[in-house]
Amino acid sequence: MKVALIHDYLIDFGGAERVLLALSEIWPDAPIYTAITDKEKMGLHWTKFAKLNIKTSWFQKVPGASRLISPLRFLLPLVWESFDLSDYDLVVSSSSWAISKGVITGPSTKHVCYCHTPPRFLYHYPEARRWTRYWPVKIYAALVNHRLTQYDFTTSQRVDKFIANSKNVAGRIKKFYRRDSQVVYPPINLPPKSKVTGKHQDYYLCYGRLISYKYPDLAVKACQKLGRKIVVAGGGPMYDQLIKLADKDKNTSVLGRVSEEKLDQLLANCRAVILPLKDEDFGMVYIEAQGYGKPVIALNSGGGKEAVLANKTGVFFEKPTIDSLAKAILRFEEIEKTLNASDIRAFAEKFSKDRFKKEIKLICQNPNA
Repeated sequence: MKVALIHDYLIDFGGAERVLLALSEIWPDAPIYTAITDKEKMGLHWTKFAKLNIKTSWFQKVPGASRLISPLRFLLPLVWESFDLSDYDLVVSSSSWAISKGVITGPSTKHVCYCHTPPRFLYHYPEARRWTRYWPVKIYAALVNHRLTQYDFTTSQRVDKFIANSKNVAGRIKKFYRRDSQVVYPPINLPPKSKVTGKHQDYYLCYGRLISYKYPDLAVKACQKLGRKIVVAGGGPMYDQLIKLADKDKNTSVLGRVSEEKLDQLLANCRAVILPLKDEDFGMVYIEAQGYGKPVIALNSGGGKEAVLANKTGVFFEKPTIDSLAKAILRFEEIEKTLNASDIRAFAEKFSKDRFKKEIKLICQNPNA
């Protein structure tokens, strides 16, 4: 069977890119069609993709492509429809922001879409940057996004089979595309079981992209209110704001982007992980933390509802406020000794990469089922 993989773009490394790597392990000979790549922005993560057969679109030749793809998003239909995929038996698209499911396939080609989420910017979900607070951008976005919403729906009808990365996203696919989907949770790279010791140092950890709807500032402010130590790891638009918060409190450390080795150490030694993520599609970070046997203190929202077991692998708080999170931290500390690291790890193992690859292969063998 001749297979092609489709992916939005390769300009950052996150959960979607981990999924793409797992898909490339299932079909190592499959070329990867993507809008653009940016080796510099990918940094050391580019080595994971360097030996893969990556085919970029014509947009790659546009000077400053990785900075312009967002403002020039109205060109996305031309990007995806420029690829000739008529010779493939199976196309598997990894789609979210850039609507990569818009590729046109041959009449006998089966198109399976692994949907991380319908584009957040089209359906009023929180985004990394709040550009629409500027009125010229708001007007431009309203005009462009109206057309892209129509395109997004049209392309959703081209797909033979939808796979959702969570029940949360399956609900969005049903709502916006009027399509059913099958849930396959994304693959999580779990550390060796030797990392699960049940021991910890006296600090909380918050990590991931430092963007508004992930509320890293909330984690910092709640810990500062309680006088607790917190370490923040990650990069993003809120980095400078968090540095200012850290300058005012000796218990707060903001490290910025860290190596995988450093993050491994932080996860292995933290007391718990605080993840105040709002409307997260699924949130692989919840499971990554639990892979180390670490409890998670999570906002009761989006994919977090599926990725954390209340009072067994962590605790929830209901509102994205300092007081609500602070109360959850105190509640966690009350039940901390009842939470077993081995049980938390056992829950995380249900989201392994081997499980993901097995489920994906079964679906793609018979996408009409």
